[in-house]
Amino acid sequence: MYSMLTTSDNPYNPFTHFDEWNAWDISHGYHTCEYLARVVRESPDLSPAQIQESVDDAIDEIIDFNLTGNYIRVYENTM
Repeated sequence: MYSMLTTSDNPYNPFTHFDEWNAWDISHGYHTCEYLARVVRESPDLSPAQIQESVDDAIDEIIDFNLTGNYIRVYENTM
């Protein structure tokens, strides 16, 4: 099941209103996409499934540390 990282205070759905979600995220100083990109472990040798697993692992790590206290994982069919 496809998921995304967001903050609990962002009023926009990152699946259906990504531009608005991202603008709000940046304007509030989170820069969630950039944060996720720094944590994801990548390699050109990874398959698409391995890349998705790496993204999922990075989301788990960010939520575990939860530096701002409000990072959450959302699923496409639950928003």
